[in-house]
Amino acid sequence: MEFDARTRAISTEMKRMRQTQPVVMSAFSSLASAGTADGALSRKTRELIALGIAIAGRCDDCIGFHVKALVKLGATREELEDVVGTAVYMGGGPSMMYGMHVMMALDEFTAKDSE
Repeated sequence: MEFDARTRAISTEMKRMRQTQPVVMSAFSSLASAGTADGALSRKTRELIALGIAIAGRCDDCIGFHVKALVKLGATREELEDVVGTAVYMGGGPSMMYGMHVMMALDEFTAKDSE
């Protein structure tokens, strides 16, 4: 999986959708901003929770976007491994497989970030 290419391709499609579905896309953008804003929980904590939900929901594209955000927020490999571990506890084998996608995405985005 190439998570960087995948997230860029999805971002391009979302930009196109903003032209044809501006109300929906604006609402989604507002929801994303509100759902990841600092509050009682930090933005990083909220992104970690979102990542766990992405694993449980088996959404590779969501995994890509949340891992990318977490790399930018300075999340450690150990923090992402804890999220994967909790998701596996809650979701069994399928969560283990998607959890490995998290680790692959982390390796990819970390390598890209260090270039």
